Amino acid sequence: MLDLLRRLLPRPCPGCGEQLGRAAGLCTRCRAGLRPRTEQHSPLSPTPVPHLVTLGRYQGVLRRAVRALKYGGARDVAGALGSALAAGVPADWQVAAVVPVPLHSSRQRQRGYNQAELLAQAVAAELGVPCLPVLLRTRATAQQAKLHASERGANLAGAFRVRGPLPTGTLLLVDDVLTTGHTLQACRDALSAAGAGDLKYAVVAR
Repeated sequence: MLDLLRRLLPRPCPGCGEQLGRAAGLCTRCRAGLRPRTEQHSPLSPTPVPHLVTLGRYQGVLRRAVRALKYGGARDVAGALGSALAAGVPADWQVAAVVPVPLHSSRQRQRGYNQAELLAQAVAAELGVPCLPVLLRTRATAQQAKLHASERGANLAGAFRVRGPLPTGTLLLVDDVLTTGHTLQACRDALSAAGAGDLKYAVVAR
């Protein structure tokens, strides 16, 4: 039934605007252009070691796809982006679980879902490991995108905490976009304070 609806209903691809047809989330051409890469340089690591998987810069198809997922209700996009991210996770990272960056409960009620959690679920399914929403955002913060870079760190100070036990092994922290890195750094600090071991990261774009 779902395939039939996809064939019959005209739906533009969030990435390029062409018709999706039977494809879910992104068209075949946009999916083919999703090329994950492992990066050694970012604000998340003081030394140049592989620690971050991304699909590229926040522009073009990736920007449109992220915005459709985040603001347009296009939840299917998470499956396409998450699968591509998972394909770039090195096997030697030996990821034990995937952890999404949380939204505050008020913003999640407003949006209806957490886009980072949808991405994390897709990544976890591809890797064959659990997705653990163990991070909580303890207070509603101003949107990072609306703040000056110098204000973003203070905005997130103490904004996250961990609930429940953490598994041993490497945790893969997932978000949609990396800009200054303050959000992921605050999440990293909360996980580390709760006893997390090695942390790696995956974002759609930066």
